[in-house]
Amino acid sequence: MKKDIKSLTLNELKNEVRALDLPAFRAGQIYAWMHKKLVVSFDEMTDLAASLRETLKEDYDLVSLKTEIVQTSKYDGTKKYLFKLSDGNYVESVFMRYHHGNSVCISSQVGCRMGCRFCASTLDGLTRNLTPSEMLDQIYRITKETGERVSNVVVMGTGEPLDNYDNLIRFIELISDENGLNISKRNITVSSCGIVENIKRLADEDLSITFALSLHSVTDEKRKELMPIANKYTIAELMDACRYYFDRTGRRVTFEYALVRDVNDTDEDAKGLIKLASGVGAHVNLIPVNPIKERDYRETERAAVLEFKNKLEKSRINVTIRREMGRDIDGACGQLRKKKTDENK
Repeated sequence: MKKDIKSLTLNELKNEVRALDLPAFRAGQIYAWMHKKLVVSFDEMTDLAASLRETLKEDYDLVSLKTEIVQTSKYDGTKKYLFKLSDGNYVESVFMRYHHGNSVCISSQVGCRMGCRFCASTLDGLTRNLTPSEMLDQIYRITKETGERVSNVVVMGTGEPLDNYDNLIRFIELISDENGLNISKRNITVSSCGIVENIKRLADEDLSITFALSLHSVTDEKRKELMPIANKYTIAELMDACRYYFDRTGRRVTFEYALVRDVNDTDEDAKGLIKLASGVGAHVNLIPVNPIKERDYRETERAAVLEFKNKLEKSRINVTIRREMGRDIDGACGQLRKKKTDENK
């Protein structure tokens, strides 16, 4: 079986080159072709001898995603990409332009097994984890196709990142490597629905990334209705993990809170969220839920969202409302992939 060369660190690649009896500088050349020049084939590595390129083809896979669909929002220029993997599966990514730089939201799995009730990603369950190279290449293809630098990465697309832990950590190491795209760890956000033991593992990695917890409810009972993972971990356990994360890293946690009309947007919910956020010094990111046809959840009206935000701010909670982007292009997690796989079926 061929090795996945794009998932190797530079030091690992040096070991591979050494085993081929090649000078060490060849590893740097190959690494730069993959992670800086973002080539899709060994044939593009023109400063390598043809014989070496043939050897690389025989022994290694150079993972490259095929762009299947690109949808561009007519409102804000947001681009939604559907990529085809080598095994015929699909993943999706979103490219967003902000005043502080370009951001890409990537997927970490094909499908998802977490079962969150308001998310299209999980409707067909989990197919498999993505490799580090498949996570990287979502950013690489978008960088090449837009011709624009990506400065922020959000691992918040299809899949639960902490359910693909080792590949996630390897991805962060590669995407932030100064020999590659060199995206600052401080500009990387990992969002999780709350696998407690892996939140603590992430804290112990000593990475200066941002951790975002998909909270979405302030009581265990209501969270169980929205998110099946709440049957395994209580909110008290989650808050303990968030405190541990802050104590270990010095970086405050973000609470992602999708507002669902008449479900989690009441005055009592606001009070509960104030208590939880103040207890761990969290930033709150309010998200007007993006409705999916398979569920009957509705988004909270704009005026009610602003009122909810105002309640939190009066209690000195740092809060933002996520800017809605790509609503006209299946912008929410899993919608475009679901449409494509349903067509294929």
